Amino acid sequence: MSKVVLIILAILLPPLAVYLKTKAAKDTIINIVLCFFFWIPGVLHALYLILK
Repeated sequence: MSKVVLIILAILLPPLAVYLKTKAAKDTIINIVLCFFFWIPGVLHALYLILK
């Protein structure tokens, strides 16, 4: 997928963006837990994984 689409998904649905980028269950679960605390940590984690 293109980075632009992944960045938009990272803002709207961070766990989905992380899963599509990494295909790793560990990163996706970490992102889901971060999204449960507040939305912003999940978005930041997703953006970090997409842009690194």
